[in-house]
Amino acid sequence: QVQLQESGGGLVQAGDSLRLSCGMSGRAYAVGWFRQAPGKDREFVGTFIWDSWVATYSDSVKGRFTISRHNVQTIAYLEMNRLKPEDTAVYYCAAADRRKIAAGTTSWEYDYWGQGTQVTVSS
Repeated sequence: QVQLQESGGGLVQAGDSLRLSCGMSGRAYAVGWFRQAPGKDREFVGTFIWDSWVATYSDSVKGRFTISRHNVQTIAYLEMNRLKPEDTAVYYCAAADRRKIAAGTTSWEYDYWGQGTQVTVSS
């Protein structure tokens, strides 16, 4: 069992930057970031393979968002630049169990979830 806790959300203006953190109680194969806007389905944002440092992003955030990790501690980051009002959502980090060998873009591929943190981008 891995526990996750997001932090760093808030209210920003369009064009601003924000960095979310995801603290984990243990290692994972991959860390995914998802978001859910009011009245919409949960959406894949990106995923990060822990040991290989390989990241994959959705088209909607590619080039603006970057996922990384702490060199030593089990913390993942989501750096969000050039934020847009349509980025407004609750952002979740999720972990795929470290015994897995693959994790993709769908929420069911992730075993542990944080509670989410609100990001609001005003125009």
